[in-house]
Formats: sequence, structure tokens, C-alpha cells
Amino acid sequence: MSTSILQANNISKSFSGINVLDNVSLDLKKGEVHAIMGENGAGKSTFMKILIGLLKPDIGEVYLDGEVLTNKTIQQILAKGIAMIHQEILIVPELSVAQNIFLGKEIHSFNWLNNKLIAEKAKAILTSIGLDIDVNTKLKKLSIAQKQLVEIAKAISNKAKVIIMDEPTSALAETEVEALFNIITDLKAKNISIIYISHKLDEVFKIADRITVLRDGKNIATKNTQDTNQKELISLMVGREIADLYPKSEQKFGSNVLTVKNLNRNGSFSNINFEIKAGEVFGLAGLIGAGRTEIARAIAGFDKFSNGEVFIEAEKCANKSPKQAVNEGIGYVSEDRKAFGFIPQLSVIENISLSINKTGSGWFINKKNEISLATEMGKKLRIDANKLSQKVIYLSGGNQQKVVLAKVLACQPKLLILDEPTRGIDIGAKVEIYQLINDLKKKGLAILLISSEMPEIMGLSDRIMVIAKGQQQVILDKKDATQEILLQYSLN
Repeated sequence: MSTSILQANNISKSFSGINVLDNVSLDLKKGEVHAIMGENGAGKSTFMKILIGLLKPDIGEVYLDGEVLTNKTIQQILAKGIAMIHQEILIVPELSVAQNIFLGKEIHSFNWLNNKLIAEKAKAILTSIGLDIDVNTKLKKLSIAQKQLVEIAKAISNKAKVIIMDEPTSALAETEVEALFNIITDLKAKNISIIYISHKLDEVFKIADRITVLRDGKNIATKNTQDTNQKELISLMVGREIADLYPKSEQKFGSNVLTVKNLNRNGSFSNINFEIKAGEVFGLAGLIGAGRTEIARAIAGFDKFSNGEVFIEAEKCANKSPKQAVNEGIGYVSEDRKAFGFIPQLSVIENISLSINKTGSGWFINKKNEISLATEMGKKLRIDANKLSQKVIYLSGGNQQKVVLAKVLACQPKLLILDEPTRGIDIGAKVEIYQLINDLKKKGLAILLISSEMPEIMGLSDRIMVIAKGQQQVILDKKDATQEILLQYSLN
């Protein structure tokens, strides 16, 4: 591999006397994909902000092609060739694709905006990464995957030498991930370097040349990908060995908790039939947009279904509203926890008690009962007791997800629907949620699990149903499911 393009030497940064980065270094080679891994709070975000000039280090220097960047502005660093694609995609939805790509570097002719030339150049860039869309289309009309590719096009338009990708596949389906990886391979061939941040181990092993692990703001190790394995990486990230990523639980199932008969929703899905028994994890697999979330939302009372029947323990459910579904024993954890899972400006205590009325009398809230409930649920889900009074917005993604789970489990559901329960959280928090799912299963809870991560849905589910274009394709026992078979049915 060729010489270094970027070096970060002995970077340290503290806030209010607390060390967030402690002597962290990175050496990025030309044409390399270098993964940065670590739990939430390991210092990855702060490190990336220093690399792109959003923050200045207390100690240490950043070099690009041998030139010191530490005292330059973010605009100067962008012009020098470092671009970042954020996990939360930064776009202007009402502007066109072309206008977004050239935002801040518009092309003018005689003091007038040259939209024709902007469109031509944008089209050429999109063609170079295999994206065939009308550059005059407004961004709001694109899929998440297309928006992600537009962000890459924007980085290329800046003539980036280094592109930082922060969780770039968090909202992509398997086929879209493959398309992104093909683009990354092409960028490597052009000697463009990639810093790749992800919590998905299988992706990192597929795409990265080297992996650097951060923990508690320190460099723990840098490994050639071919010289390490998932077990070693997890141990490096969490500081302890984890024997099995997906806990094994062999047990007999009880009677049917959920029965779905001929469920239909016009334009979303049709003729869905399945049941989930007590103590069973039933996986729902398929590509993004296949109808998985729509089925879950209909069962949970968020969306009305056109016809069909839903039963909880043989009792027919009307499910005309989420509240009614909760009363009938259905708990739902949305794939979008920030939009539907919690109120960010309320504390952990207040969020946990949101969905039940056991903590008050009439119009009044009994603070003692509210704190007692939050403390109890916090212990069960290993939420740090010191954080119970904190606003949820200030918690890590993993702790935010635990708060959402605590709120739902406080209602003591018979059926728990988990839609992408580990999206955007670190490996340590993932393992804790996997263990929680296993514990709930042992207690006889029926679980409907939706996940776009094939290893996750195969590792946790007892049976898996594949949905494609709103149609039920197959239901497989765990022993019969492979990634190839699931993907084959998903593409039908």
C-alpha cells in the first residue's frame, strides 16, 4: 500500500477537565479504507471533529500530505481535501440534487448562477459513482440510499483526498450496502482514502484494510483486518472477552401469543399470516421498503389495516390506536427512537413513566412512584442510576434505546415488537440488548424482531419470515436459514 496521506499525532482533548481523547494517533495511507471502531463514548466523534476542523486539539497535530491542518478552519480543511459524510445526512430537501452537490461552491457566469453547468457537472459526478437519477430532482424525493450517494458525490465534487464515512449503512438495505461498497472500491482505485466508522463487524471485515480501536479516549490497537477476528475486536472494544455474541437459549415454547390472519393494508402489504408463541423470537427479514415496518405498525395500532385479524392469546384485537394495542398487551419499539421513542428534553425517569398511569392519581403525578418505577426498570436494563435524572438527549444511543425499552416493558406486554433495536448503537450496548432479548424470551415473552442485519436476525430468531414487496415469501426454521437463502427470497 502507498504512503500516508493523513496523520494525526498524539491528539488530546478535554472538556471541563475530563479527558475525551488521550494521546490518540492515526496513520491513513493513500487508497486505504481504515475503520475506526469503539463503543459510544470512546472518543470517535470528537476525533473526527478534530480531523475536519470543527474542534481544535489541546495537544497534537493533524497533517494532510505533510501540511499542518490544526490551525486551519473547517472551510480551509474542506478545500484541502478532507470531507465527511455524517450519519445524520446533511441536505437541503427543497434544493435539487445538483444544487445540493454544489452547495457553497456554486458556479457563476457574469454574476449569475449557472444552473445548466452545475447540472452538467453534477450529472458527470453521479455517473462516475453509478447513480442514475435526474439531477434536477428535489432531494426530499430521494430514498435514504440515494441521499447517501449524493453526499458521496458532494465529497467527490470537493476533490476530496480523504472521505470520512460515519455509519454510512445505518439506513441501507443489503443490496444498497453492496452498491456502496462497490463505490468505495472504485474510490480506493482512484487513490482516495476512506475513514470508515461503523458498529457493524461484518461490514468492517468486508471493506476495511486496517482497523483502529478506541476505548475511553485512548488508542487500544491498530490491526490489519486479515490478522484479527470478530472475537478479538469485541474484546478490544469493550475491555473484556464476550464468549458468544448471540446468546443461545434452547427452550420449549408455550401457546400462541400473537396470531395474524390474512392481514392486508392497501399499498403496503397483503395476505400476511403467522403466529408467535410464548418464549419465541420471530424474525421479520427483507429489504428496506419491503413492508416489514408497515406490518409491525399495523399490529401495534399505529396504522389501520384494510382487512384481516390480529389475536393476542386468542382474543381478537381491534388495535384502532397505539393506546388500545398497549392495553391489549402489545409493546412496540420503533426503528426511529429519536422521532417516536422518547421525548429528548424530559429526564430518563419521566420518559420511562410516559406510557403508563401507575405513577399518579387523576391529574397528578406521584413523583415517588415515578422514581421507584424508573429505578426498578433502570436496574433491569442496566441504566446507570446516576443518569436517571438526566435528559435523555444527553445519553448515548445505547442508553437511549434502553430507556425506550424500559418505557415499553414497564407496561408488561405479552408481545414485544422490536424494529431495528440495535441500529446505531455500539457493540457493548448491542450485546446487552441481545442478552435482554434472551432473558425476556426465557420469561415467556413473545418477540417480533425486525432487523436489516442478517447475522443479527439469524443469531436471535427461532423462526424467520421473509417479506418482499409487501408479500409473505417463506417462513424458515432457524436451522434452515442462511444469508444466501434469506437474500434470495428478499429479492423476489
